[in-house]
Amino acid sequence: MDPRVWRRLKQNKTAIASGALVACFIVAAVLAPWILPYDPNRQDRAQANEGPTLAHPLGRDMLGRDVLSRLLLGARVSLKVGFLVVGITSVLGVLIGMGAGYAGGWIDEIVMRTIDILLAFPGLLLAIAMTAVLGPDLDHVILALCIMGWTGFARLARGQTLVLRELPFVEAARAAGAGPGRILLRHLLPNLLAPVIVQATLGIAGAIAAEASLSFLGLGVQPPEPSWGSMLNEGTSCLREAPHIALFSGLAISAVLLGLNFFGDGLRDALDAKGLVRD
Repeated sequence: MDPRVWRRLKQNKTAIASGALVACFIVAAVLAPWILPYDPNRQDRAQANEGPTLAHPLGRDMLGRDVLSRLLLGARVSLKVGFLVVGITSVLGVLIGMGAGYAGGWIDEIVMRTIDILLAFPGLLLAIAMTAVLGPDLDHVILALCIMGWTGFARLARGQTLVLRELPFVEAARAAGAGPGRILLRHLLPNLLAPVIVQATLGIAGAIAAEASLSFLGLGVQPPEPSWGSMLNEGTSCLREAPHIALFSGLAISAVLLGLNFFGDGLRDALDAKGLVRD
């Protein structure tokens, strides 16, 4: 990382705190199988809806299962969807957007009209329709989110490519005999990474929110596997008796989404080209 970028990022205390919060969730999700205090599917109906205690800091759910253990395991699902969806859509979208922007003409027109058609449908409603047709399953959720998610990266990459392809360093590479593939990968792609990284940070938050929404509706992860969205749904049925079930799952979703968005905003400011020139 450019020392100037790191220096500007460190000055943003909110971004650093948000990044640390998200990092804690990632570490907890990775280590979840080894740090779970209890079996997340073990039921004790005699203690159903029990509030927070020393033995169970976040209480138990309606079936007497430990809420903390289920939250930790549910973090793996949410973060897996977020990183996997953004990993696939960023690579696919950037390659399509760069190719369309550099080629121009009818290729660019076809790509942009395809993106316009996809964006004409509300993303979450299209994901609901797809998972309803294919069946409720985490893989179907990931597929539905990937079909919609690449469009944002493609538009970003295309817009940047349209500007960069006219700059002198690209003209020099073209005059030196570099082919389109070399120009795209060796000259244009490195200059696209900064905005793409910021977009990816915000895209992870969007994918996690979409997965939680689909799981809340029963179209994502199926019981007994825990998910933050399904836990929030379970908690809404017993808000009076056990508000802690919905409270802690909702707080987990909110904390990760806010952390990713604040960190993404800070990263965007740190990578701002005008600010780096001033520094």
